[in-house]
Amino acid sequence: MKKLDKLIIKAFLGPFVVTFFITLFVLIMQFLWKYIDDLVGKGLEMGIILKLLGYMSTQMVPLALPLAILLSSIMTFGNLGENFELVALKSAGISLMRFMQPLIILSGCIAILAFLFSNYVIPWANLHGDSLLYDIRNLKHGFNIKPGVFFNELEGYAIRVGDKAPDGKTIYHVVIYDRSVSTSDKLILAEKGIMEQSPNKRYVIFTLFNGWEYEERGFRPAVSNDFVRVHFHRFQKIFDLSSFAFTRTPIQLFAGSYQMLNVKQLNQAIDSIGLQLDDPGRRVKAEITPHYAFYAWKDTGWLAHAVPLPAHVHHFIETIPDSVLSYVLQRIQMNIEQDDNMVLQIAAQNYKDLSDSIRKHKIEWHRKFTLSFACMVLFLIGAPLGSIIRKGGLGTPLVFAVGFFVVYNVISTIGEKLARNGVVAPWLGMWLATMVLVPIAVFLVYKALNDSQLFNKEFYYRLGKQIRTSIRQFVRWMPLFKRFGLMNRNE
Repeated sequence: MKKLDKLIIKAFLGPFVVTFFITLFVLIMQFLWKYIDDLVGKGLEMGIILKLLGYMSTQMVPLALPLAILLSSIMTFGNLGENFELVALKSAGISLMRFMQPLIILSGCIAILAFLFSNYVIPWANLHGDSLLYDIRNLKHGFNIKPGVFFNELEGYAIRVGDKAPDGKTIYHVVIYDRSVSTSDKLILAEKGIMEQSPNKRYVIFTLFNGWEYEERGFRPAVSNDFVRVHFHRFQKIFDLSSFAFTRTPIQLFAGSYQMLNVKQLNQAIDSIGLQLDDPGRRVKAEITPHYAFYAWKDTGWLAHAVPLPAHVHHFIETIPDSVLSYVLQRIQMNIEQDDNMVLQIAAQNYKDLSDSIRKHKIEWHRKFTLSFACMVLFLIGAPLGSIIRKGGLGTPLVFAVGFFVVYNVISTIGEKLARNGVVAPWLGMWLATMVLVPIAVFLVYKALNDSQLFNKEFYYRLGKQIRTSIRQFVRWMPLFKRFGLMNRNE
């Protein structure tokens, strides 16, 4: 490897690593902001939260990696152009493409690693991350009773305390509505109490003082229910907190989702779903024919021994007596409108679900490859763009990088949504952003190779000055043009 290649690779790797982790950090903060209500107040251990953030950060690599490549390539070539190193290299007879060659090879290696990461690591992260997030979102908030508010997170109970002492344990004006037993209603009132957890934190114990317990035994519609009132000086009520414990759902329940599959598994799933969509008429026929009475005679050989119809009969309905014709027609109409209509609706809904499923699988299959091509395309945009603008740092390069990435992300999102809704084919929706950006990349590479002044303010200033001069000259010659035109008309 030549010193020039080492120089450009070293200049690229530093900004790439920094921008990648900065972008990943911003995306993780966005995730926390989105799900902050599902994470706070549930008593989760720090290890569970860190594990969730690890899975989510892995899922966000497809967003962070293309932006990091785009921004770092603009910064690298912008710094080289701002320090006149590109000018020195061109004056030495080294073309821009030769200078970009090591980074093109490096970007190709990153694209291959991105495909492997998207094919093997992201499905694993989706499986564990989504299942963990599902369990966290379905976990109840911690046992935290606020004064003056009914707490009904415990199944079968509604608890209210009028006030709490500063120690957090002593409570006043306690109301407990007990519906844990369906055959009785209980209402417990106490002036004071002590609330504390058991040593293993599986139970919460209410020790109440100087109160009353009211109970109505029996079902509410009955008129002979017993009503019991008991006064107590000291009463202890124990609540089970097992419903607040964090439990994991088996990840095998999530393993069949299209987001958890690699390319090979997606191909198998697409083939199996496609077999079910090959012959929808056969499936509809198999669902409808058993609902008709003649289906029972289909394989009995009845048709071979049936008496032939008379010659003057042109339709089987003519053989039905007039006395029962109305009844037979009503039964036929009822079968068509009720039984067959329901069967057809079920079959149509099944076909629609299979079509949606196969579209989602194909979209996920194309997503494995679009990440790799996005890395290459965005590098081919960022490198010539940096050599044209000749600005380093995080100012101008960041503006251009964010602008192009927003365009890429918006077009990619629109294309994926169109593909999910069946408006366009899955391959077209997923590759739409790449097809839009490739011509832009070719245009920027062409401009960079020809030392274009596309973003040079002085170039636009000179161009504007030339336009203004041309306009002044045109205005100056306008009277002569008018006079010449009048003379021709008079002649």
